[in-house]
Amino acid sequence: MSCRSCFYKPMDSPAPMAREGAHETVEEILRDDNRGRLLDVPAGHGALAVRLQQLGYEVFGCDLYPQIFDAKNIEIKAGDLDSTLPYDDGSFECVVCIEGLEHIENPANAIREFSRLLKPGGTLVVSVPNIMNIEERLKWLFTGYTSHFKPLSPQFLETISRDYGGIEEVALHVNSISYSEVRYLLERSGFELRSVHFDRKKKNTWLFLPIVALIRLVARFSSQSKRRERWADELNSNEVLLGGNTLIFKAKKL
Repeated sequence: MSCRSCFYKPMDSPAPMAREGAHETVEEILRDDNRGRLLDVPAGHGALAVRLQQLGYEVFGCDLYPQIFDAKNIEIKAGDLDSTLPYDDGSFECVVCIEGLEHIENPANAIREFSRLLKPGGTLVVSVPNIMNIEERLKWLFTGYTSHFKPLSPQFLETISRDYGGIEEVALHVNSISYSEVRYLLERSGFELRSVHFDRKKKNTWLFLPIVALIRLVARFSSQSKRRERWADELNSNEVLLGGNTLIFKAKKL
């Protein structure tokens, strides 16, 4: 998207577009970090941007649809995560991308852009739907798809078009990026993964604990070197296997 115009919209409390608990988790992840210039992309209505501004960051917003941004006193620019974002190299100390990668065709481009925009030592916080938790693994087994990535049938697309006319990308999940892919892309783009978090615990996770125990037992039959090579212990961690709807990664630019 080539537009570079800025927009300002007045509203005291923009509506969150992320899943419950995601914004609170991001705030906790960044609470003890040094403050500085922070880019929130995609910014949506601006709920997270306002929260992080109140935390002391100098926040800038960027979104494919800047006209939906409702936060006041925060600059918003039009930008496409599948393209080059409208900022200079090394413009930010922190970049936050919550519920964005699953909506675009090329997550690798987006993460490279985040690396370009960050200063050395800068922080990236990025999320993806957790398609690797126990519920989603079982749903995939029995249905062939997960809750986050339903078949993009003409009927489903017609419903999305009717409900989100003109801004369908807000609702469409087109890239089922997993924990392993995110970690790989981070490392390929010059990041070091520091921690993994989730939005909030799911209430019925306890029902699957016997299956979780079996998965972890089977994994133990592999050698330690094989488990390390396949990131098996990470994939079977509480954050991933027993985590909520959203995985949230914190990484540092090397």
